[in-house]
This record gives sequence, structure tokens and C-alpha cells, in this order.
Amino acid sequence: MPQISINTPVGAITVFAFEDQIVALDWGFVDEIESTAVLEEAKKQLTAYFAGQLTRFDLPLAPDGTDFQKAVWDAMCQIPAGKTATYKDLATVAGSPKAFQSVGTACGLNPIPIIIPCHRVLASGDKPGGYSGQGGLETKRTLLKIEGVDLPLGSDQGSFDL
Repeated sequence: MPQISINTPVGAITVFAFEDQIVALDWGFVDEIESTAVLEEAKKQLTAYFAGQLTRFDLPLAPDGTDFQKAVWDAMCQIPAGKTATYKDLATVAGSPKAFQSVGTACGLNPIPIIIPCHRVLASGDKPGGYSGQGGLETKRTLLKIEGVDLPLGSDQGSFDL
């Protein structure tokens, strides 16, 4: 499967593609790089994002998940950079207003974090919720800070990991 690795402020990440669509983003660096045009574009956009020069990704995405998870991920992509939404907000947008716990599960299973911005999703009361990526809540806080959101994510706020 074609992949490309990038060093970022939240550590090394690797982006994977299948049939000219982004299918996954994971933490870590791979030595064997097999790039494609879509991966080069992803690298360009991610570099611009981390430099504070890009607020919305424009990449072909093909995350693998249930219909509900895909609805949640689509809803996440509608949250503008610098803004946040709650699990409950996304449950409503995804058509299941009481399924906020399932939204949390979808966040944790997001195969393309950062590009599908699960870091913009908070628990009620502006509590950070969780972040399943490398670095956990510190990575979530860093990503939000890049977007201009200064959200304190200390353990005194009742945070939890998904």
C-alpha cells in the first residue's frame, strides 16, 4: 500500500493511500516510502496545516467504517478550524441525537485523524474528552492550539481517553 511519512509538531506521521484515496493516517515513520500524487498532495496540505497556512483539507478520503461512523466523520469535517463541537452535537448531525457515546467510539476509531478532525470534538461543558492518537490529550491540545483554540486540557478537568 502506498504511504508517505512526514515529521510534524505532533511527531512523525504516515499517511496511507489506496486507489488514489487517503485511507489512513498513523503515528510513526516508515522507511519504505511508496508515494503517489495524492500522497504528495496530502504531505503538501499537512505541511501547510502545521504551518498555520491551511484550515481545511481538500483530499479524497475513503475511511473504512460503518455507515454511522462515516456520518460522524463527515460531520467532523464540517467543523471549521478554530471551532469545536461536542459529541452530542455530532450525534444530532449524524441523525442519532442520543448516540453521543457512539460518537465517542467513532472518534476513537477515526482512521484518518488530523485530516478528519476528531481533535475538534469535545465532551459537554468544553471538557476535552479523549484523543486516541499518539500523545493523547497533549496532541489534541497542540492541534487545537495550531488552529487558535487555547483549551486547557489538564487532568483536573475530568478528561478521559476513548
